Amino acid sequence: MDLERNILEFLHGDTDRGVPGRGPRDRYASFDYCFNYFQSFREADATEALVAPEHMETSCLQLGFYLASWGMLRGSSFLLQRSLAIYQPVIKAVVGMGRAVWEIDAHCYTEDNLDILLDASKSIRAAFDSGKRPSDALVTKTMLGVFGNVPAFDSFVSNALGQLLGVRSFGRRSLRALAGFYETHREVIDRYRVPTLDFATGRDTSRHYPRAKVLDMAFWVEGQRLGTPS
Repeated sequence: MDLERNILEFLHGDTDRGVPGRGPRDRYASFDYCFNYFQSFREADATEALVAPEHMETSCLQLGFYLASWGMLRGSSFLLQRSLAIYQPVIKAVVGMGRAVWEIDAHCYTEDNLDILLDASKSIRAAFDSGKRPSDALVTKTMLGVFGNVPAFDSFVSNALGQLLGVRSFGRRSLRALAGFYETHREVIDRYRVPTLDFATGRDTSRHYPRAKVLDMAFWVEGQRLGTPS
């Protein structure tokens, strides 16, 4: 995989394929606005305020639009049949996890931290009251948009991970493989921890992409190049 090429393609687009990249009004920036919102509460040491009556609706809107923009409201998704209120238990689960989960990124996937991530994924999975098991893609896209601590294991990322690292499903083994990949490519990944975009101005903020987000970009583009698995 040409790691740097993939990251640059995600950020700046590919005119040959009509992919716009990450502009303030483009789809990829939906991550920035969601991540900025949740991280602003973390940085103020006020994550419990996410569920306050004056913030709950906005918290659900931020998460819900990001997930919709990133493909989670397609016709086969149970979310298509639900209102914004479906996200309230998810926001409550996020707030109930404690501070440690907010501090994890791909440079510190220790065994203890992997336990925290896996416990967080179970809490989020349980909070989506759908009558069936929510997908890895939905759970990990939620974790990426809120915490920025894992890549989103959708079909493209999972396909690339399977072909390059021998892992596909979200779990301890795949997170260990990603930790090893990060250590091997630390210099490139850290260099592309670009600033998030501000919603009001469209300009760079002082907040940077987490390492897991850079990994997500690279493997997502690679998965597209490889094509969806048969």
